[in-house]
Amino acid sequence: MAQSNHERIGRALELLNLGLRPFGEREMRGAYGDGWREAAETGLREDRAPAKNTKKAKEANWDTQALLAVMWERWNDVFTKTLGRAERSIVSELRDTRNKWAHQESFTTDDAYRALDSIQRLLTATSAPQGEEVDRQKQELLRTRFEEQARREKKKSSTAAIEGQPMAGLKSWREIVTPHPDVASGRYQQAEFAADLGQVHRGEGADEYRNATEFYRRTFITDGLRQLLTDAVRRLSASGGNPVIELQTNFGGGKTHSMLALYHLCSGVPVNDLAGIEPVLSAVGLKQLPKARRAVLVGTALSPGQPHKTSDGTLVNTLWGELAWQLLGKEGYRLVADADKQGVSPGTALHEILKKAAPCLVLIDEWVAYTRQLYGKDNLPAGSFAANLTFAQTLTEAAKSVPNALVVLSLPASDIEIGGDAGKQTLVALKDTIGRIQSPWRPATAEESFEIVRRRLFHPITDAKLFAARDAAVRAFSDLYQDQQQEFPGGCREAEYERRMTAAYPIHPELFDRLYNDWSTLDNFQRTRGVLRLMAAVIHALWERQDPSLMIMPASVPIDEASVQFELKQYVEDSWVPVMEKDVDGPHSLPLKIDRENPNLGRYSACRRVARTIFLGSAPTLHTANKGLEDRQIKLGCAQPGEAVATFGDALRRLTDHATHLYVDGRRYWYSTQPSVIRLAQDRALQQDSDTVGELIKARLRDEQRQRGDFVRVQACPDSSSEVPDERDARLVILGPECPHARGETNSPAMKQVNLMLDQRDAGPRRYRNSLVFLTPDRTRLGELEPPATHFGCLSVLLPQSANRFRLAGLVH
Repeated sequence: MAQSNHERIGRALELLNLGLRPFGEREMRGAYGDGWREAAETGLREDRAPAKNTKKAKEANWDTQALLAVMWERWNDVFTKTLGRAERSIVSELRDTRNKWAHQESFTTDDAYRALDSIQRLLTATSAPQGEEVDRQKQELLRTRFEEQARREKKKSSTAAIEGQPMAGLKSWREIVTPHPDVASGRYQQAEFAADLGQVHRGEGADEYRNATEFYRRTFITDGLRQLLTDAVRRLSASGGNPVIELQTNFGGGKTHSMLALYHLCSGVPVNDLAGIEPVLSAVGLKQLPKARRAVLVGTALSPGQPHKTSDGTLVNTLWGELAWQLLGKEGYRLVADADKQGVSPGTALHEILKKAAPCLVLIDEWVAYTRQLYGKDNLPAGSFAANLTFAQTLTEAAKSVPNALVVLSLPASDIEIGGDAGKQTLVALKDTIGRIQSPWRPATAEESFEIVRRRLFHPITDAKLFAARDAAVRAFSDLYQDQQQEFPGGCREAEYERRMTAAYPIHPELFDRLYNDWSTLDNFQRTRGVLRLMAAVIHALWERQDPSLMIMPASVPIDEASVQFELKQYVEDSWVPVMEKDVDGPHSLPLKIDRENPNLGRYSACRRVARTIFLGSAPTLHTANKGLEDRQIKLGCAQPGEAVATFGDALRRLTDHATHLYVDGRRYWYSTQPSVIRLAQDRALQQDSDTVGELIKARLRDEQRQRGDFVRVQACPDSSSEVPDERDARLVILGPECPHARGETNSPAMKQVNLMLDQRDAGPRRYRNSLVFLTPDRTRLGELEPPATHFGCLSVLLPQSANRFRLAGLVH
């Protein structure tokens, strides 16, 4: 029987409780000692506190609600030392999720996925084994979600492919390259882009990571990875090389993928089955790869508070116990058994283990995530914080003394992976401990990342005719940028940019730049993995819609597609969702409406393409100094050879006039989650009645009366004849909007008012009639004045210090 989303979340919350409870108790005990239960009760409601005078009086009622509440209330005192800001946000989110679940509220598939993902992240951050079960539930939910999408009826016109008119004679990207079957069909799972070293070591996971041959077939060997593999082969063959290599990059920078490359390199698979490895062996002067013993220690898969039982029944407490058992089995564990049980560093026994196991490869991932949980505690099975640092130093020294032993470890560079204060202290301590021996490693460059993504998502081009078709399309783009230099950024007309287009094909470099330069600055956006997940969804949607574009550009990203929007929402605030649906892309969006109402724009889907491009440059830069994109960058993200570039400039102006959340500053444009002041003024203007509009115009006219010109005085909008003095000096009288006049009229409101003022002043006749000159509104053009006057009046209220001067010239006689 199929599970409901409510049932899925309920089961995941049970697993959260099981996995998080030991961590919560351990952290509270470390902070408050024997009084930790009382400290926990302080933050709980009375009905959540343990019962009095019962057997449970000495036990806290750690149901999920209470557990999350204690973590939230005691965060600054206790949990911030081990976990970071990201985990604090997850705790807050899960408290809300648990409350909704308890009150029987419904959950969409997207809601359920987010809840499961957050639960898994929190369990993983605390090294709880239940995270693996939640991950399996999450993947099952994604498969269900795909099946639901597959059953939907054909997409309506609002989700049809973007219109465009690229140059005749050029092939679209769909005719030149083919996505891998799982990408084209949408059968891929997000987890397939997440390399998991521990999972592979257990023989689990997707073939592209678990199978050595398939892994290397889809892996682009960058210069940094080639250097790493070459160094490893040298070391394991006792021909030199570094004994300890540290992999440190930002979140999603390729650390785990590089470790998997080393893991499979030493798997015993023939070199002919590992694509791209021949040059590595040639550089070292070998014909065969060394077969090495391997040990894999993944900090998030091991709990420092819970001993681990191996497949042969050995009970392991520490990292050094796990290392010894993986390399030499029970024989190796016996060498460190006492140290493992006592939680103290094994000393010289590590040298003996590495020597017996050599050639051997030790891979340590998520070391900080494991060790930070020991900070400030000395009563855990895994040993003390100091003992683990001593182990780190002893291990690196032992690797240095064994010629064919290699230790490769990963350390985080981003706050989201480091965690709280304990994580920061752990990172500093580990780097200081191993820094004297370790050799640094260089991650993939931006250009190499193009090839990594392209190879994972697309089959390689093999037909010479298709190579020629690709080059023709790239050349056409380059010619466009050369011929209309004033419309595009300066760098794109250089020969280097043409080379970048060829390397990135079929994905336009501008799209890569937005993802790698802007989106990768977001804390939770993993560089390569995040790009792969998003682009897989984009490519599947475009493939299904038979997209005719020459390349996949920022304007091509179908933000109206549910799977694409699902990916984007993982990284931006929830307040972006209505902006995307109203002002960017969707069946009821403003850009689609404008395109349908204007054939010149609609033939290119110009407004939709401009809006998509601006959004991709806006969401990740909203809180930076340089928000959004310049107009030339927007055109670079939209225009194709054969299309009129000016059309996209027109679309940009239309959106600027009507979009609620679009901001402009000089030549820069960006979307914001807050409505723009100009749009607020427009909305307020629509609510004004005619009397209010008339008063706004009068107020502006009275401001103008200070400009006298050749008149002794200018008088605007007098309410009666008595307000106009009867004097000899020349005077200009400006009548209000209630007194319009048109050429040839003899009985207009203006004529009546003029005659009244000329005939009398107060109770008597006017003597100096010839000294008055009257200026009246033009009836035929008064309608042009009312909208801008109303808009200005509303804008001046919203921004009284920066309202632009409103000009009346040409709108009056």
